[in-house]
Amino acid sequence: MSLNRDAAMLDLEHFLPYRLSVLSNRVSGAIARVYSDRFGLGVTEWRVMAVVGRYPGLSAGEVAQRTAMDKVAVSRAVAGLVEAGRVERETHGDDRRRSVLRLSAAGRAVYDEIAPLALAFEQRLLDGMPADERDALFRLLDRLDELELQAESELGAL
Repeated sequence: MSLNRDAAMLDLEHFLPYRLSVLSNRVSGAIARVYSDRFGLGVTEWRVMAVVGRYPGLSAGEVAQRTAMDKVAVSRAVAGLVEAGRVERETHGDDRRRSVLRLSAAGRAVYDEIAPLALAFEQRLLDGMPADERDALFRLLDRLDELELQAESELGAL
C-alpha cells in the first residue's frame, strides 16, 4: 500500500485535540506526582476518588461517563480502590443489579489530604493569569465542551 503524498498533513502544534491532550497530560502528571508518591494512587484512581468524593452514590458507569474515561479503566481503578479499602461498593436500594460507590473512612481521609493539594496546585497554575483571562478560559472550556458534544452527535449521524 503506498502513501498518498497529497493527503493533508496534520500540524500537531495547531491541532486542538493534540494540544489539549498534551496540556492535560502535563498538568495531570505534575499533580499526580504528589498523590502517587504519598498515597500510591495513579491518575485514574485519583479521578475516581475525586468524583466519588464529590458525588457519592454514583455507579462505576456514571463515574466513567462523568470523567470521559474508559469504562474498563474505571472498573479496574474501582476494583483496586475497593481492595485497598478506599472505596466501598454497595447495592443501590431496591435495584440489586446496580452498585453505587462511596469513599470509605480511609478513602475520605486520603481525599481530604489530596483535595487541598490539588486546589493549591490549581491556584499556583492560574496565578499567572489575570482574573479576566481565567474567566475567559473557563467560558471557552465550557463552550468547547458544548461544541464537542454537538460535533460528536453530528458524527454519529453520518
